[in-house]
Amino acid sequence: MPDLFAAADPTDDKPDPAGPVDQALPLAARMRPRTLAEYAGQQHILGEGRLLRRAIESDRFSSLIFYGPPGTGKTTLAHLIARTTDARFVNLSGVESTVADMRRAVAEADTHRRLNDRSTVLFIDEIHRFNKAQQDVLLPHVERGAVRLIGATTHNPLFYVNAPLVSRSQVFQLEPLSIDDLGRVIDAALTDPERGYGRRTVAIDDDARRHLATVADGDARKCLTALELAVTTTPPGADGRIVIDRGVAEESIQQKFVVYDRDGDQHYDTISAFIKSMRASDPDATAYWLAKMLHAGEDIRFIARRIVIAASEDVGLADSNALRVAVAAHQAAEFIGLPEARIILSHAALYVATAPKSNRAYLAIDKALADVRGGRTLAIPEYLRTKANRKIRRESGIDPGETYQYAHDAGEHEPPQACLPEGRVYYEPTDHGLEARIAERLQRLRARFDPPSSSHAPRAGKGGGGESG
Repeated sequence: MPDLFAAADPTDDKPDPAGPVDQALPLAARMRPRTLAEYAGQQHILGEGRLLRRAIESDRFSSLIFYGPPGTGKTTLAHLIARTTDARFVNLSGVESTVADMRRAVAEADTHRRLNDRSTVLFIDEIHRFNKAQQDVLLPHVERGAVRLIGATTHNPLFYVNAPLVSRSQVFQLEPLSIDDLGRVIDAALTDPERGYGRRTVAIDDDARRHLATVADGDARKCLTALELAVTTTPPGADGRIVIDRGVAEESIQQKFVVYDRDGDQHYDTISAFIKSMRASDPDATAYWLAKMLHAGEDIRFIARRIVIAASEDVGLADSNALRVAVAAHQAAEFIGLPEARIILSHAALYVATAPKSNRAYLAIDKALADVRGGRTLAIPEYLRTKANRKIRRESGIDPGETYQYAHDAGEHEPPQACLPEGRVYYEPTDHGLEARIAERLQRLRARFDPPSSSHAPRAGKGGGGESG
């Protein structure tokens, strides 16, 4: 009888969960949950009464896509669904499997359904690795119910899985396991006599247990691998006990690797959190998200560009020095490089985070662009046109009207003429930082001309553009 986790055979025909366990398998494979009750975490989708749990227990699902970081139980959950619903389990890989493999799996599923009246769960790990043509092969078979597809991916399926396949599936996002969840995973492994270390005398202190659960960063596989290393490499004491203390735990899981991708959700979500923390004037959150990106190896030029954009988009004229600091930091970080560039980026990011905020320069240009794109193009006043153009018009018999008045000749450089017809207003300064002085002066200057129409006054509000989300 094949083992539940045997990688060599893609078909797992529901082996006996109480059967013998291959002790040569890694601890993480041996401890894979056999029932939903043993499954750790994901209570937001698997708790009592939740949609996925109801669908599994009532055997009412067709196609599912599980999306989340490594070690959160996507493959395990697919196995449990097949077991709970008494379905055949066929495992394919988006990295290694071909279209021929998929068609063979579908043909076998049809045969089993016709002869044995038994459905087949077709599990495709890393389904995002299939190209569009390969994914399209699945569509008609999912549509007619030949197989019950379960796809697993670490990438957002809305971007990496074909839209027709996503529309035929229920998508569930799996979250990293909490420290408490991983603590329970550790306890289960230490007490299970068949699959874990229940037949050995292993003692782990609370500090070591928490360290493993913390540094594993939500990844059950990483946590169990570290625990296995700690147990198998620690010699028993005179009393036969294997003691796992903080020192042993630190050696077994030496470095925390942050789950981070250069072109997926972690990349975009983290930079979004960083930008919004600067915008919200939260220097502590700004420093943390910056540190996460630096630890994960994010491109420092990408980080610096986002600081430069925030300096204009979110600080703007409330403190124009923010842009100078940000641009200087961009140049200095690229010139200096890591590790010292972290100090330069922190300097600029914290300057932006703690500076007074105004997004009015951003709102002004977008409001003006909207008028240019969607409204009637305004005529340039005659006195603002070039001398050459005015001369041609005069020679053509067109009265150029009022002549241009040099603004520097006016007292206090106050505008002698309006430069935009219809009295439109696009820039409305705030009373924050240096922009308060700008607002005071503008109020006086604008009072020299007709009051602007309220229909053209831009409203202050939340901006969002580019990579900031």
